[in-house]
Order: sequence, then structure tokens, then C-alpha cells
Amino acid sequence: MPNVKPLRDRVLVKRIEEIEQKVGGIIVPDSAKEKPQRAEVIAVGSGRLLDNGERVPPAVKAGNKVLIGKWSGTDVKIDGDEYLIMKEDDILGIIE
Repeated sequence: MPNVKPLRDRVLVKRIEEIEQKVGGIIVPDSAKEKPQRAEVIAVGSGRLLDNGERVPPAVKAGNKVLIGKWSGTDVKIDGDEYLIMKEDDILGIIE
């Protein structure tokens, strides 16, 4: 697990690879696959700061499985592993 603490309302997530499916015996090459929209929250920031100075705590926590947008966040590589860092608002929902 990386030693990274996101700032404010940012969240560090790792994409969860979908299970490869064969349809009619055809395997889709990696370059043509869509990026997974499921991810696991690795670390969260301290929360969003409001104009009045109050801090809103994050709604997600480390270990949550979440749905993210296809083009959300910024790809980062830490210790050879690929992660996404994104604003909490870019998370679509928590998978229960």
C-alpha cells in the first residue's frame, strides 16, 4: 500500500480489473478494452473545506468499493502500481 495522503477532498483509488469474458470464443485485446469503472478506495483526504471555514468529512473511507466515471481522475504510478487520484465528487457511488 502506498504511503500517500491525498489533500482536502481528493481520494486515491485503485481500479478493480473486471473478469475477462469470452463471447463467442473472441477475446478482446487489452488495448481495446474499456477501463474498469469499479475501484477500491486506498486513501482519503481530510475533506472539503467550505467557504465559512468548516470542513465536510469525506463520505468514503479506505477499503470502500466504488463506482467511478470512465474518464475520472488523474492516473499516477506509485512504486510500480497504477492508481487514480480524483476529487470525491467524481465518485458515482459506493458498492455495498
